[in-house]
Amino acid sequence: MTSRYIAIDWGSTNLRAWLYQGDTCLESRQSEAGVTCLNGRDPEAVLAEVTQNWRDESTPVVMAGMIGSNVGWKIAPYLPVPVHFSAIGEQLTAVGDNIRIVPGLCVSREDNNNVMRGEETQLLGARMLSPSSVYVMPGTHCKWVQADDAQILDFRTAMTGELHHLLLRHSLVGAGLPEQANSAKAFSAGLERGLATPAVLPQLFEVRASHVLGALPREQVSEFLSGLLIGAEVATLGERFCAQQVTIVAGEALAERYRQALDAVGRRVTVVSGDTAFQTGIRSIVHAVAD
Repeated sequence: MTSRYIAIDWGSTNLRAWLYQGDTCLESRQSEAGVTCLNGRDPEAVLAEVTQNWRDESTPVVMAGMIGSNVGWKIAPYLPVPVHFSAIGEQLTAVGDNIRIVPGLCVSREDNNNVMRGEETQLLGARMLSPSSVYVMPGTHCKWVQADDAQILDFRTAMTGELHHLLLRHSLVGAGLPEQANSAKAFSAGLERGLATPAVLPQLFEVRASHVLGALPREQVSEFLSGLLIGAEVATLGERFCAQQVTIVAGEALAERYRQALDAVGRRVTVVSGDTAFQTGIRSIVHAVAD
């Protein structure tokens, strides 16, 4: 590969693109043309539009995320774990001249069936920036990953972000609520409850009852619920992924919530920006291919 290349994070609802010269980002662009929002457009045409004036046929493009799924451009097969970090950059799927997609990862066992796309690229970067044996990757679907120096060993997924959204927007828990306000106090109260009692199902209706009865301010339900769900997640998966040192890979706001939860159970935490981890990871893949 040449030193000029394009990195793409192509998810379900958004597409982000970076033009690089070596390790220097020359320009970045963003589009709402995620793979579920193409509205009949061809992915190749969308890519050409987003990267207009960036490339000719000799400019490599490496893409990660849902673009490699069964609703994307072409299926980039899942690599089963345990898998060496290096294998991710060695098994790219070609979809055109100098256009490749990063594979996802999967677990297929009787006690655990899981998949990821996009996070594997963040993992590559996080490993370079803050090596750890446990990585926590908050988001709509939070990934907990077990690794060693050379391999990704196992991972689990918690649908915490999606569950929070569904309960607040589409269930009785959030019905009739006013606009929600930030409240560190409400979040901490929910977090304490979730950590102490991670069997969260019986507590969900109590969230509604609490604001109906006036025990919880109606504009603070979102914050309390967020704390409750994150606390239950950390209490449950923290037992399974029990290394003392944890690297959180996320944006600032979510990272701070998980840092607070992990601090509360005595775990040492470092934080890596999700964007920084992704870009570091995909650059490492490009350089590995070039070598």
